[in-house]
Amino acid sequence: MNFISRVVDEIPKVSVITKIEVLGFNTTDANQTLLINFMNDATILELTNNVVEICIELRKKYKIKLPDAIIAATAIAYDLIIITRNLSDFNKIAEVKTINPHSFGNLK
Repeated sequence: MNFISRVVDEIPKVSVITKIEVLGFNTTDANQTLLINFMNDATILELTNNVVEICIELRKKYKIKLPDAIIAATAIAYDLIIITRNLSDFNKIAEVKTINPHSFGNLK
């Protein structure tokens, strides 16, 4: 519950690549509006030089897809936990902390 309270009370921080991925899905107009409103309320973390440098190192070290590397590098650069159902994209990246919001207590 402490985790939920912190997440609900915080302004979401989202990698620019996550924004592109989320808003790039075809969905209903109602869902699209909800997603756009969420992104408008969030702090979008841009692709800074620091994120780019971390991303390059992650790609070399772990051989991961570019979008996942950008998301992971953003989390590392800003000392954030990635909240995702898709833990398998980030499991092999030792420097990243993840949590599946559908199974709390699954902090890596």
